[in-house]
Amino acid sequence: MPSIRVLGLVAGVVLAAGLLAAPQAAADERPTAVVSLGDSAISGEGAGDYEPGTRGEGGNWCHRSANALIHKTQVAQRTINLACSGADAANVSLADTTHYTEGSQARRLIDVAKANRVVAVVLQVGANDDPAFADTLVGCIKKWFNPFGSGCAKDLRVQWPARLAAMAPKVERAVADVKTAMRQAGYADGSYKFVITSYASPVTEKMDAVNHGPQGCPLRLADAAYGRTEAVPQFADTYRGIAARTGLSYLDLSRATENHEACSGGDSTAAEWQNRVLVDPYAWVFGGLDSVGIHMAQQSFHPNARGHAQLGRCLTEFIGAATSSARCLVGTDGNLHAVA
Repeated sequence: MPSIRVLGLVAGVVLAAGLLAAPQAAADERPTAVVSLGDSAISGEGAGDYEPGTRGEGGNWCHRSANALIHKTQVAQRTINLACSGADAANVSLADTTHYTEGSQARRLIDVAKANRVVAVVLQVGANDDPAFADTLVGCIKKWFNPFGSGCAKDLRVQWPARLAAMAPKVERAVADVKTAMRQAGYADGSYKFVITSYASPVTEKMDAVNHGPQGCPLRLADAAYGRTEAVPQFADTYRGIAARTGLSYLDLSRATENHEACSGGDSTAAEWQNRVLVDPYAWVFGGLDSVGIHMAQQSFHPNARGHAQLGRCLTEFIGAATSSARCLVGTDGNLHAVA
């Protein structure tokens, strides 16, 4: 019979050869996914073909579009859109909140992240907080209808920096909650790409100087110029700071629709990536009387399906790149690209 010493020697040799090594952990067979969180700019507002249940039914006006930019990415097996039109930073957070009948986006992210292997989370939110972007734009439109008054740019130059400063900590709290949600779903920080984006300018001063109002952009040219060259870039700088403080990847969209803004094409919208004033008289089919008023026009001044396709192209490049910061710019081929 072999001695204990011989048996020990044999066992040592076998272990050294790795023949008795512990079995490896099972491979993660969940489908890969990329997930979007935020407001109308990323939900797909303005791109049409909205998911049933988000078209106004029962008061849900989230307008999550099948054409939304997240669905135009090519980085994962699944693309999941949790964003909702009109959402603010609190609606993204883990707070006990309800917006258009829906609860916290971060809480829903937990279940999504458990069921899928999330490779990237994309967040675009803040415009509905202190900047009140939609209401501000409406205010500028009202100024256009008063030919004897002043435009909105003068007052906004004073107010805008303070509004952005007040918004930033709210977005940062939402970012912290999204990270917490991912941890609760079993993800370590850094195991997925967390991208925050800024916003693209919906308008430009480069419009028909006489007919731009009737064409669907009732804004003073000076106000449109302020928005494109000052307000939107300042927005972008604020998100760059948020990304730096929270350790996120940052995609600057401030110039993403340059020369493709609403009314930049004059009489033709064929090359535009942003909607002009767009009134949907059929909103009442799904939303009934609730649609009367703002909901009939809520698709206005948002990226259209062409715009979302281009934004999705740029986001695909960015998620696949090693860089942590880039801008979406139109290349010589006429398409958007992520430029570091």
